[in-house]
Amino acid sequence: MTVWFVGAGPGDPDLVTVRGRDVIARCPVCLYAGSLVPEAVIAHAPKGARVVDTASMTLDEIIGEIARAHARGEDVARVHSGDPSLYGATGEQMRRLDGLGIDYEIVPGVPAYAAAAAALRRELTLPEVAQTVILTRTSMKASDMPEGEDLATLGASGATLAIHLSVRNLRHVCDTLAPRYGADCPAVVVYRASWPDQKIIRGTLADIAPKVRDAGITRTALILVGRVLEPEEFRDSALYDPGHAHVMRPRRRSATDG
Repeated sequence: MTVWFVGAGPGDPDLVTVRGRDVIARCPVCLYAGSLVPEAVIAHAPKGARVVDTASMTLDEIIGEIARAHARGEDVARVHSGDPSLYGATGEQMRRLDGLGIDYEIVPGVPAYAAAAAALRRELTLPEVAQTVILTRTSMKASDMPEGEDLATLGASGATLAIHLSVRNLRHVCDTLAPRYGADCPAVVVYRASWPDQKIIRGTLADIAPKVRDAGITRTALILVGRVLEPEEFRDSALYDPGHAHVMRPRRRSATDG
């Protein structure tokens, strides 16, 4: 028996991986985070499968479901939104499974920041603009941020920021980052990236907060901050530059070469 942690992707059912879909389709038990995983993804579960929405359940209750499936010898698809490695509380579940001696595997999924970048038609790493993307959040009702991972410290890097679980803390985000990025730095809030009701709010650190407030967005949104979102200009990458040689495209000898 195996528990499969499946990344369902950001919301669009077409963005679940083929492996994830196939795992769901063969598991007799499916536990899913109903507040974030669309029913169209769970529809791949086999006929007669035990399908349980875990949105209102505690960790003990979830592990109890898995333990009972283990006793029956039934594989479990544990379906999380996005990718299981990010903000899914999967670590604590895996720790419990390790303690119970229950086997598990992980099927990666498309993360929300990738879906948001696709919706914006933006590359988050541009030559000489930003070559680093930081995935983070702010402290609200959840656990505190570890020392050195506060927004002010991370913002000192000037990297592109993808800030999760923080749209209700947007004013703090803007006030903290404006001195480091500039009040005119582009900021975008993407609500329910890839879902049919997706919304994109564009602005700057100076004006994005009231725009988001007026739009009534209070949850399930990703904040992106960085100059890559509205670059005035940037150089072409060396990757396809004819003057840049690499192992797949060696330098071509000219008539003047010895």
